[in-house]
Amino acid sequence: SALLDLCEVTGDRRTEIESCRRPHAVLIEHPMHGQITIRDQIPMREKSLSACLEGLTPREWYELLNHKVFFWASRDRLLTLLKARAYRNRPHLVLTIDAALLTERYLDRIALSAINSGSTIFTPQPRGLRTFQPLHLFPFSRLSKKRGAKKAVAEVAVEHGVPDLRETVLRAVHMK
Repeated sequence: SALLDLCEVTGDRRTEIESCRRPHAVLIEHPMHGQITIRDQIPMREKSLSACLEGLTPREWYELLNHKVFFWASRDRLLTLLKARAYRNRPHLVLTIDAALLTERYLDRIALSAINSGSTIFTPQPRGLRTFQPLHLFPFSRLSKKRGAKKAVAEVAVEHGVPDLRETVLRAVHMK
């Protein structure tokens, strides 16, 4: 949503990108900001999503997701994505972020998820408004005991963009 705002995308085009499943990556262009690729949502299956949603429609879920910027909480999660059939042969720009700086700047807009909120492949976990929890409410201790500390958090999400992301980047590499 923040990218669509930045690039002044409106109307039907915005609805297609923000409120529906994206089976392919989408390129948006802006005279000042250039070309921006918005990732696909290949791992999201409509039928499975409808079955696991709690209190939301698929459209509301896509809009909720698209209002956030996502970061993997662990390298293992990143590598799982990069090895997935749909992505393994494509180069990806991978940014390593200074998590302490990001948290300091966006504490009031950060939420954690215990699941991969953008995938309904395999055994889709229930999801809804409580999927994303602020840091102070996230059940880290309980999940750590159940899954181990490294697997307690699946995603870190920041509501409505990180306009100064460049300042938090420690490393940028292309990975395949």
